[in-house]
Amino acid sequence: MTPGDAPPLMEVRDLRKTYALARGQTLKAVDGISLSVMPGEVLGLVGESGCGKSTLGRCLLRLMDVTSGQILFEGRDITALGERALRPLRPRMQMVFQDSYASLNPRRRIGDLLAEPLRVHPDAGGRRRSAAEIAACLHELMELVSLPRAALNRYAHEFSGGQRQRINIARALTLSPRLVVADEPVSALDVSVQAQIVNLFMDLQARLGLTYVFVAHDLAVVRQISTRVAVMYLGAVVELGATDDVLHHPAHPYSAALTAAVPRPVVGGMRAVPLGGDIPSPIARPAACRFHTRCPHVQERCRVEEPTLRPIGPGHDVACHFPLSRG
Repeated sequence: MTPGDAPPLMEVRDLRKTYALARGQTLKAVDGISLSVMPGEVLGLVGESGCGKSTLGRCLLRLMDVTSGQILFEGRDITALGERALRPLRPRMQMVFQDSYASLNPRRRIGDLLAEPLRVHPDAGGRRRSAAEIAACLHELMELVSLPRAALNRYAHEFSGGQRQRINIARALTLSPRLVVADEPVSALDVSVQAQIVNLFMDLQARLGLTYVFVAHDLAVVRQISTRVAVMYLGAVVELGATDDVLHHPAHPYSAALTAAVPRPVVGGMRAVPLGGDIPSPIARPAACRFHTRCPHVQERCRVEEPTLRPIGPGHDVACHFPLSRG
Protein backbone atom coordinates (compact mmCIF):
# COMPACT_ATOMS: atom_id res chain seq x y z
CA MET A 1 0.00 0.00 0.00
CA THR A 2 1.42 3.37 -1.03
CA PRO A 3 1.00 6.50 1.12
CA GLY A 4 -1.64 7.72 -1.29
CA ASP A 5 -3.62 4.52 -0.75
CA ALA A 6 -3.45 4.69 3.05
CA PRO A 7 -6.80 4.98 4.83
CA PRO A 8 -7.58 8.17 6.75
CA LEU A 9 -6.11 8.42 10.22
CA MET A 10 -9.26 10.25 11.29
CA GLU A 11 -12.57 10.64 9.52
CA VAL A 12 -15.45 12.92 10.47
CA ARG A 13 -18.96 12.34 9.16
CA ASP A 14 -21.72 14.96 9.47
CA LEU A 15 -20.40 16.10 12.85
CA ARG A 16 -22.54 18.47 14.89
CA LYS A 17 -22.03 20.17 18.23
CA THR A 18 -24.88 22.32 19.49
CA TYR A 19 -25.53 24.17 22.73
CA ALA A 20 -28.99 24.72 24.16
CA LEU A 21 -29.45 28.32 25.29
CA ALA A 22 -32.13 30.27 27.10
CA ARG A 23 -35.57 30.82 25.57
CA GLY A 24 -35.30 27.71 23.43
CA GLN A 25 -32.42 29.03 21.32
CA THR A 26 -29.65 26.79 19.96
CA LEU A 27 -26.07 27.64 19.08
CA LYS A 28 -24.65 25.45 16.31
CA ALA A 29 -20.91 25.55 16.98
CA VAL A 30 -20.16 22.71 14.56
CA ASP A 31 -22.80 22.27 11.90
CA GLY A 32 -22.60 19.10 9.79
CA ILE A 33 -18.87 18.85 9.05
CA SER A 34 -17.45 15.92 7.08
CA LEU A 35 -13.73 15.60 6.35
CA SER A 36 -10.76 13.24 6.57
CA VAL A 37 -7.30 13.64 8.07
CA MET A 38 -4.69 11.60 6.22
CA PRO A 39 -1.58 10.10 7.86
CA GLY A 40 1.39 12.46 7.80
CA GLU A 41 -0.48 15.55 6.64
CA VAL A 42 -1.08 18.92 8.29
CA LEU A 43 -4.69 20.00 8.01
CA GLY A 44 -5.08 23.70 8.77
CA LEU A 45 -8.40 24.92 10.19
CA VAL A 46 -8.90 28.63 9.55
CA GLY A 47 -11.66 31.18 9.97
CA GLU A 48 -12.69 34.19 12.00
CA SER A 49 -13.10 34.04 15.77
CA GLY A 50 -16.27 32.19 16.69
CA CYS A 51 -16.41 30.10 13.51
CA GLY A 52 -16.17 26.84 15.48
CA LYS A 53 -12.67 25.74 14.58
CA SER A 54 -11.46 25.30 18.19
CA THR A 55 -14.67 23.49 19.11
CA LEU A 56 -14.14 21.14 16.17
CA GLY A 57 -10.56 20.47 17.29
CA ARG A 58 -11.71 19.53 20.78
CA CYS A 59 -14.49 17.34 19.42
CA LEU A 60 -12.01 15.44 17.25
CA LEU A 61 -10.16 14.29 20.37
CA ARG A 62 -13.38 13.72 22.30
CA LEU A 63 -12.49 16.38 24.83
CA MET A 64 -16.16 17.26 24.62
CA ASP A 65 -19.19 15.21 23.65
CA VAL A 66 -20.70 15.73 20.22
CA THR A 67 -24.39 16.16 19.47
CA SER A 68 -24.51 13.88 16.42
CA GLY A 69 -22.36 12.49 13.64
CA GLN A 70 -19.36 10.17 13.67
CA ILE A 71 -15.66 10.44 14.50
CA LEU A 72 -13.51 7.53 13.31
CA PHE A 73 -9.92 7.24 14.56
CA GLU A 74 -7.74 4.55 12.99
CA GLY A 75 -10.95 3.12 11.53
CA ARG A 76 -12.70 2.84 14.89
CA ASP A 77 -15.83 4.80 15.76
CA ILE A 78 -14.96 6.76 18.92
CA THR A 79 -18.01 9.04 18.89
CA ALA A 80 -19.90 7.42 21.74
CA LEU A 81 -17.04 5.82 23.67
CA GLY A 82 -16.94 6.47 27.40
CA GLU A 83 -13.80 7.70 29.14
CA ARG A 84 -12.75 4.19 30.16
CA ALA A 85 -12.95 2.94 26.57
CA LEU A 86 -11.17 6.07 25.31
CA ARG A 87 -8.28 5.77 27.74
CA PRO A 88 -6.22 3.25 25.69
CA LEU A 89 -6.60 5.56 22.67
CA ARG A 90 -5.54 8.75 24.44
CA PRO A 91 -1.78 8.19 23.99
CA ARG A 92 -2.22 8.18 20.19
CA MET A 93 -4.12 11.48 19.97
CA GLN A 94 -2.96 14.53 21.88
CA MET A 95 -3.55 18.28 22.01
CA VAL A 96 -1.47 21.44 22.33
CA PHE A 97 -3.54 24.28 23.79
CA GLN A 98 -3.36 28.00 23.07
CA ASP A 99 -2.68 29.22 26.61
CA SER A 100 0.73 27.82 27.46
CA TYR A 101 0.60 29.01 31.09
CA ALA A 102 -2.92 27.82 31.95
CA SER A 103 -2.04 24.42 30.48
CA LEU A 104 0.67 23.80 33.09
CA ASN A 105 0.14 23.21 36.81
CA PRO A 106 2.09 26.06 38.49
CA ARG A 107 2.63 24.00 41.66
CA ARG A 108 4.47 21.14 39.99
CA ARG A 109 7.91 20.92 38.44
CA ILE A 110 8.05 20.41 34.70
CA GLY A 111 9.67 17.00 35.11
CA ASP A 112 6.75 15.82 37.24
CA LEU A 113 4.23 17.08 34.70
CA LEU A 114 5.93 15.30 31.82
CA ALA A 115 6.50 12.10 33.79
CA GLU A 116 2.87 11.69 34.86
CA PRO A 117 1.54 10.22 31.58
CA LEU A 118 4.55 7.90 31.43
CA ARG A 119 3.64 6.57 34.87
CA VAL A 120 -0.10 6.32 34.19
CA HIS A 121 0.05 4.64 30.76
CA PRO A 122 2.00 1.42 30.13
CA ASP A 123 4.43 1.17 27.23
CA ALA A 124 3.58 -0.46 23.89
CA GLY A 125 4.18 -3.89 25.40
CA GLY A 126 1.81 -3.26 28.30
CA ARG A 127 4.66 -2.93 30.81
CA ARG A 128 5.08 -0.22 33.43
CA ARG A 129 8.15 1.93 32.87
CA SER A 130 10.98 2.02 35.38
CA ALA A 131 12.26 5.27 36.89
CA ALA A 132 15.36 5.04 34.70
CA GLU A 133 13.25 4.61 31.56
CA ILE A 134 11.08 7.59 32.48
CA ALA A 135 14.17 9.74 33.07
CA ALA A 136 15.57 8.73 29.68
CA CYS A 137 12.25 9.63 28.01
CA LEU A 138 12.25 13.05 29.68
CA HIS A 139 15.79 13.78 28.54
CA GLU A 140 14.85 12.80 24.98
CA LEU A 141 11.80 15.08 25.09
CA MET A 142 13.92 18.03 26.20
CA GLU A 143 16.26 17.40 23.30
CA LEU A 144 13.33 17.21 20.86
CA VAL A 145 12.00 20.64 21.87
CA SER A 146 15.45 22.23 22.30
CA LEU A 147 15.30 22.86 26.04
CA PRO A 148 18.06 22.04 28.57
CA ARG A 149 17.60 19.11 30.94
CA ALA A 150 17.74 21.56 33.83
CA ALA A 151 14.29 22.78 32.75
CA LEU A 152 12.82 19.60 34.24
CA ASN A 153 13.52 20.92 37.76
CA ARG A 154 11.85 24.30 37.24
CA TYR A 155 8.27 25.61 37.44
CA ALA A 156 6.07 27.06 34.70
CA HIS A 157 6.41 30.69 35.85
CA GLU A 158 10.19 30.52 35.36
CA PHE A 159 9.84 30.24 31.57
CA SER A 160 8.94 32.59 28.74
CA GLY A 161 5.78 32.05 26.71
CA GLY A 162 7.70 30.38 23.90
CA GLN A 163 9.52 28.07 26.31
CA ARG A 164 6.25 27.10 27.99
CA GLN A 165 4.77 26.23 24.61
CA ARG A 166 7.79 24.03 23.92
CA ILE A 167 7.03 22.26 27.21
CA ASN A 168 3.40 21.80 26.18
CA ILE A 169 4.54 20.33 22.87
CA ALA A 170 6.88 17.98 24.75
CA ARG A 171 4.00 16.86 26.95
CA ALA A 172 1.85 16.15 23.89
CA LEU A 173 4.65 13.99 22.48
CA THR A 174 5.30 12.06 25.70
CA LEU A 175 3.34 8.97 24.66
CA SER A 176 4.33 9.00 20.95
CA PRO A 177 0.97 10.05 19.46
CA ARG A 178 0.00 9.66 15.83
CA LEU A 179 -2.29 12.71 15.79
CA VAL A 180 -1.73 16.10 17.43
CA VAL A 181 -4.40 18.81 17.41
CA ALA A 182 -2.77 22.22 17.93
CA ASP A 183 -5.31 24.87 18.96
CA GLU A 184 -3.92 28.31 18.06
CA PRO A 185 -0.54 27.32 19.55
CA VAL A 186 1.31 30.47 18.46
CA SER A 187 -1.37 33.19 18.56
CA ALA A 188 -0.35 34.45 22.03
CA LEU A 189 3.37 34.65 21.16
CA ASP A 190 5.54 37.40 19.71
CA VAL A 191 6.05 37.19 15.95
CA SER A 192 9.70 36.14 16.22
CA VAL A 193 8.81 33.41 18.71
CA GLN A 194 5.88 32.31 16.55
CA ALA A 195 8.29 31.51 13.73
CA GLN A 196 10.46 29.43 16.05
CA ILE A 197 7.50 27.39 17.33
CA VAL A 198 6.11 26.83 13.83
CA ASN A 199 9.55 25.65 12.70
CA LEU A 200 9.63 23.32 15.70
CA PHE A 201 6.27 21.82 14.73
CA MET A 202 7.54 21.27 11.19
CA ASP A 203 10.81 19.73 12.38
CA LEU A 204 9.01 17.36 14.74
CA GLN A 205 6.64 16.26 12.01
CA ALA A 206 9.55 15.43 9.73
CA ARG A 207 11.44 13.57 12.46
CA LEU A 208 8.53 11.69 14.03
CA GLY A 209 6.06 11.29 11.16
CA LEU A 210 3.31 13.14 13.02
CA THR A 211 -0.10 14.16 11.71
CA TYR A 212 -1.41 17.59 12.73
CA VAL A 213 -4.73 19.36 12.79
CA PHE A 214 -3.49 22.94 13.10
CA VAL A 215 -6.07 25.51 14.22
CA ALA A 216 -5.11 29.11 13.44
CA HIS A 217 -6.42 32.46 12.27
CA ASP A 218 -3.08 33.68 10.89
CA LEU A 219 -3.02 32.71 7.22
CA ALA A 220 0.75 33.23 7.00
CA VAL A 221 1.26 30.53 9.63
CA VAL A 222 -1.24 28.21 7.96
CA ARG A 223 0.39 28.73 4.57
CA GLN A 224 3.80 27.82 6.00
CA ILE A 225 2.87 24.62 7.81
CA SER A 226 -0.27 23.15 6.23
CA THR A 227 -0.63 20.49 3.56
CA ARG A 228 -4.36 21.12 3.19
CA VAL A 229 -6.64 23.85 4.48
CA ALA A 230 -10.27 23.77 5.64
CA VAL A 231 -11.93 27.20 5.79
CA MET A 232 -14.73 27.44 8.37
CA TYR A 233 -17.56 29.94 8.56
CA LEU A 234 -20.36 29.87 11.15
CA GLY A 235 -19.74 26.25 12.09
CA ALA A 236 -19.34 24.75 8.62
CA VAL A 237 -16.48 24.07 6.21
CA VAL A 238 -17.01 26.25 3.14
CA GLU A 239 -13.80 25.32 1.30
CA LEU A 240 -11.36 22.43 1.59
CA GLY A 241 -8.31 21.68 -0.50
CA ALA A 242 -4.57 21.82 -0.94
CA THR A 243 -2.98 24.87 0.67
CA ASP A 244 -1.95 26.42 -2.64
CA ASP A 245 -5.43 25.99 -4.12
CA VAL A 246 -7.30 27.46 -1.15
CA LEU A 247 -4.96 30.32 -0.22
CA HIS A 248 -3.66 31.32 -3.65
CA HIS A 249 -6.66 30.43 -5.82
CA PRO A 250 -9.67 30.53 -3.46
CA ALA A 251 -12.99 29.40 -4.91
CA HIS A 252 -15.26 30.55 -2.09
CA PRO A 253 -15.86 34.31 -1.69
CA TYR A 254 -15.22 34.02 2.06
CA SER A 255 -11.83 32.37 1.48
CA ALA A 256 -11.03 35.11 -1.01
CA ALA A 257 -12.00 37.76 1.55
CA LEU A 258 -9.75 36.19 4.18
CA THR A 259 -6.76 36.13 1.85
CA ALA A 260 -7.49 39.70 0.69
CA ALA A 261 -7.53 40.86 4.31
CA VAL A 262 -3.90 39.85 4.84
CA PRO A 263 -1.87 43.10 5.07
CA ARG A 264 0.14 43.81 1.94
CA PRO A 265 3.15 46.11 1.64
CA VAL A 266 2.27 49.28 -0.27
CA VAL A 267 3.83 52.69 -0.65
CA GLY A 268 3.33 54.54 2.61
CA GLY A 269 2.58 51.51 4.78
CA MET A 270 0.48 48.34 5.00
CA ARG A 271 -2.98 48.06 3.48
CA ALA A 272 -5.59 45.54 4.61
CA VAL A 273 -8.84 44.90 2.78
CA PRO A 274 -11.63 44.39 5.35
CA LEU A 275 -14.45 41.91 4.97
CA GLY A 276 -17.69 43.86 4.55
CA GLY A 277 -21.04 43.35 6.23
CA ASP A 278 -22.04 42.54 9.78
CA ILE A 279 -21.01 39.18 11.20
CA PRO A 280 -24.23 37.18 11.68
CA SER A 281 -25.03 35.67 15.04
CA PRO A 282 -24.22 31.95 15.25
CA ILE A 283 -27.45 31.60 17.22
CA ALA A 284 -29.55 32.82 14.28
CA ARG A 285 -27.39 32.24 11.24
CA PRO A 286 -28.69 33.28 7.81
CA ALA A 287 -30.93 30.82 6.00
CA ALA A 288 -29.72 29.10 2.83
CA CYS A 289 -26.09 30.13 2.16
CA ARG A 290 -24.69 31.20 5.52
CA PHE A 291 -22.39 33.74 3.82
CA HIS A 292 -24.93 35.47 1.59
CA THR A 293 -25.38 38.48 3.91
CA ARG A 294 -21.72 39.43 3.42
CA CYS A 295 -20.97 38.05 -0.03
CA PRO A 296 -20.11 40.57 -2.79
CA HIS A 297 -21.27 38.05 -5.43
CA VAL A 298 -24.63 37.09 -3.87
CA GLN A 299 -27.46 36.05 -6.19
CA GLU A 300 -31.07 35.09 -5.53
CA ARG A 301 -30.30 31.36 -5.40
CA CYS A 302 -27.92 32.00 -2.50
CA ARG A 303 -30.80 33.39 -0.41
CA VAL A 304 -33.08 30.38 -0.88
CA GLU A 305 -30.85 27.30 -1.28
CA GLU A 306 -28.01 26.14 0.95
CA PRO A 307 -24.95 25.00 -1.03
CA THR A 308 -23.30 21.69 -0.18
CA LEU A 309 -19.57 21.01 -0.15
CA ARG A 310 -18.82 19.65 -3.63
CA PRO A 311 -15.70 18.99 -5.70
CA ILE A 312 -14.61 21.58 -8.25
CA GLY A 313 -11.22 20.03 -8.96
CA PRO A 314 -8.91 17.25 -7.76
CA GLY A 315 -9.00 17.35 -3.96
CA HIS A 316 -10.64 20.79 -3.96
CA ASP A 317 -14.17 21.16 -2.54
CA VAL A 318 -16.27 24.28 -2.08
CA ALA A 319 -19.73 25.06 -0.67
CA CYS A 320 -20.79 27.77 -3.10
CA HIS A 321 -23.36 27.93 -5.90
CA PHE A 322 -21.14 30.27 -7.91
CA PRO A 323 -17.49 29.49 -7.08
CA LEU A 324 -14.86 31.97 -8.14
CA SER A 325 -12.91 31.13 -11.27
CA ARG A 326 -9.21 30.38 -10.96
CA GLY A 327 -7.35 33.58 -11.75
